[in-house]
Amino acid sequence: MSNTGMSMRGKIIFYEDRNFQGRSYECMSDCSDMTSYLSRCHSCRVESGCFMVYDRPNYMGNQYFMRRGEYADYMSMMGMSDCIRSCRMIPMYRGSYRMRIYERENFGGQMYELMDDCDNIMDRYRMSDWMSCHVMDGHWLMYEQPHYRGRMMYLRPGEYRSFRDMGMSGTRFMSMRRITDSCY
Repeated sequence: MSNTGMSMRGKIIFYEDRNFQGRSYECMSDCSDMTSYLSRCHSCRVESGCFMVYDRPNYMGNQYFMRRGEYADYMSMMGMSDCIRSCRMIPMYRGSYRMRIYERENFGGQMYELMDDCDNIMDRYRMSDWMSCHVMDGHWLMYEQPHYRGRMMYLRPGEYRSFRDMGMSGTRFMSMRRITDSCY
């Protein structure tokens, strides 16, 4: 039973060079700026859990979802143009999922509540854009295109009053999916 606590935590190892070469940095929590540990990062290995990685410090820039596995050359695999600069561990979650999306910033305009994955917001809600949301339960991935494609953004429980203020100006999210046990 002593191992149970460890399996709930994620672990990711970053390497300076491709194919797990060069200096490495092991991470088991959020890291807002990896440049203090590694000047560059070209490969990584997710040993447990799931992580969001970002190509800018402080969880900014393009975001990528990484589940357990080896990423010997993640930049070419994922189409990234820059190294990972920060990462966020996604905690294991086994509860219900609930979020509200709003047409306008600061929870204005039309509102819809979601409790499951949605592969096309336009088709389901006749909503071409939404600018704020409130995640009540669960952890979610939002995608720029329908059917879980394109740029993504990770949302954990909390209020998101303006996607523009989060550095996502001009990005429209057209599908969303819950991060469930099957992701681990």
